[in-house]
Amino acid sequence: MRRSTTSAPALDQRPPADTHLWLTVNKLVPYLWQYKWRVLLALSCLVGAKLATVAVPLVFKEMIDGLNSAQQALTLPALLLLLYGALRFSSALFTELREILFARVTQRAVRRIALEVFRHLHELSLRFHLHRETGGVSRDIERGSRSISNLISYTLYSILPTLIEIGLVLAILFARYDSVFVLIALASLTAYVVFTVKVSNWRISIRRKVNETDSAANTRAIDSLINYETVKYFNNEEYEARRYDQRMHDWEDAATRSRVSLSWLNLGQQLCIALGVTAMMWRAADGVVNGSMTIGDLVLVNAFLIQLYMPLNFLGVVYREIRQALTDIERMFDLLAVNREIADAPGAVDLAPGPVYVRFSAVDFSYEANRQILHGVDFTIPAGGTVAVVGESGSGKSTLARLLYRFYDIDRGHILVNGSDLRQLTQASLRAAIGIVPQDTVLFNDSIYYNIQYGRPDASREEVLAAAAAAQLARFIELLPDGYQTRVGERGLKLSGGEKQRVAIARALLKNPPVLIFDEATSALDSKTEKAIQGSLDNAARGRTTLVIAHRLSTIMNADQILVMDAGRIVERGSHLQLLEASGLYAQMWLLQQQEEALVDSPASDAAALALPMS
Repeated sequence: MRRSTTSAPALDQRPPADTHLWLTVNKLVPYLWQYKWRVLLALSCLVGAKLATVAVPLVFKEMIDGLNSAQQALTLPALLLLLYGALRFSSALFTELREILFARVTQRAVRRIALEVFRHLHELSLRFHLHRETGGVSRDIERGSRSISNLISYTLYSILPTLIEIGLVLAILFARYDSVFVLIALASLTAYVVFTVKVSNWRISIRRKVNETDSAANTRAIDSLINYETVKYFNNEEYEARRYDQRMHDWEDAATRSRVSLSWLNLGQQLCIALGVTAMMWRAADGVVNGSMTIGDLVLVNAFLIQLYMPLNFLGVVYREIRQALTDIERMFDLLAVNREIADAPGAVDLAPGPVYVRFSAVDFSYEANRQILHGVDFTIPAGGTVAVVGESGSGKSTLARLLYRFYDIDRGHILVNGSDLRQLTQASLRAAIGIVPQDTVLFNDSIYYNIQYGRPDASREEVLAAAAAAQLARFIELLPDGYQTRVGERGLKLSGGEKQRVAIARALLKNPPVLIFDEATSALDSKTEKAIQGSLDNAARGRTTLVIAHRLSTIMNADQILVMDAGRIVERGSHLQLLEASGLYAQMWLLQQQEEALVDSPASDAAALALPMS
């Protein structure tokens, strides 16, 4: 069965921004509607705040018209003053109540969507994670999560209130005065909106370039810092700085273009507003001169202009921010759009608890279509039995472990676990039944205790300490100032290769699964520690179905069966003695390793080492 390729949509294949807007709204609505009563109350407060805001200029107009002379100030109705103050306070009260009611809705939506992306990334195949750029992905998630919050806030707090306010102002102007005011307002509004939409849409490609260059620079920086030791080994600090600076130079150019284009957009918007305000004030002043309007009417029109164009100006900012937020969210949604290459089949069942046997039946596999790794691999690991796999680097040994974990699906053949095809079992139950000590152990940037307990997070302290002792790690930990709470650094870089491998062994032993995989589990250990741990590994494997991928043949002499792989094929199989008697590839490898070990242990080699010139 061939795998389908999975990748994020290409930039030129992305749907239009308007489509992204509706996709975003469709994704957000279920999260928001979970708190539908909060949402409805918040919208009610929104309408109340805008009614109070629009009513303030009407009361103010009556106050102005009542001030015909200085003496009349003392007779100003107290009711208008109280009403004016109440409306001012009501506007602020309803606005803050809306914020209070909606705060948890926004934050919960951001939290749940971020969690969805996080879980989706963990569900993607190993193929995706081998090709991903960690720095770029982390920056995309960071920007996307922040932009979701902005998008919700701008859409529900700004666009809707602004539209309500504009509608109320235009209705009052039309009802109290002639239609010319409404026509002028509509003309300036139309010019403003059309200009804003056109220029903002043009700026999307610029903003996208800013995001791309920002992610690229972040990826370059994180990749260089992760490989700190390699940079130092080759004295390439300046080389890395130049590469990072080149990425930052690209970001600088894109960010500068974005900023300059934003300034031109602001100027155009202000021109639309200035022309509209000038025309409406000219009309109002002419009305006062010819007696059709009072001074209070002039003040009212001016106040309405402020209320009309201030939210309109903010609406332009909001529209720009929404378009930019959609651009920022774009990459995070692209991550969600990546199909899961490895997914549970419909009707997949859990692997039953108890002993497990494994069978590879005529398995073909390739990471890439033009480069096949395994050719007709066929073997069985009986329940409680141990099968070892040896061979040159690149022969496909570690691929067997990845396939058994179902990090990839095979091209042809079957992998059977207790007689069931691997693809018909749930991944969670399958992986729960397998413990692994990988060749390259990567630890979390936390304490040694945390990294051991990660094998079974609910394990007791006594169980963690017992696993550490079984992995010959207890004495080393006791000598550390902070003991089990010693932090191991990013990816475990504070520990040596052998120490990291022993932590991995302890973690696998703590998991206590029915199936164990040792992928060159002792390759980073010295001979003395290897012999001490080998007994623990043998004890751990007793009664468990065990797959041992080995480089040192002395560690697999007691395996029930040894498979010798070459170029993705099993070329020999049998017990240690049977393979030696066959005088084939295994016998040659055994002889070569015995000679190497004898050479290392011989007095002549020590003398030769002493004779080397001191550097």
